[in-house]
Amino acid sequence: MNFSAGKQFVKPPQRGIFPLDHDAECKTKMKEYLECLKEEKNKHHKCRELSKDYLQCRMDHELMAKENLDEMGFSKETEITETKEYDKSKEREGYIAGKHITGKLTGWLW
Repeated sequence: MNFSAGKQFVKPPQRGIFPLDHDAECKTKMKEYLECLKEEKNKHHKCRELSKDYLQCRMDHELMAKENLDEMGFSKETEITETKEYDKSKEREGYIAGKHITGKLTGWLW
């Protein structure tokens, strides 16, 4: 084996990939956020502030690059004030998406 054959190049992590919290510096913030998601049945907009706190904690402890939280979707303009849940009434009645299409299909896959 020849270990000097070539130089290895190390790539920096992609955006969105950051170190694990081995020292549990932000574990309480993470648990609060996950508990909120559980209580709110995964409606993340209801746990927005906890998510923001968790990301801020990670940035403060250098577990991720510092970024403006407004640019990450936490600005006042992107705040969700009202949501409407889909009622799934069609599915309960037996509706299957796409089943109503008849005839020859033409498209880029066919």
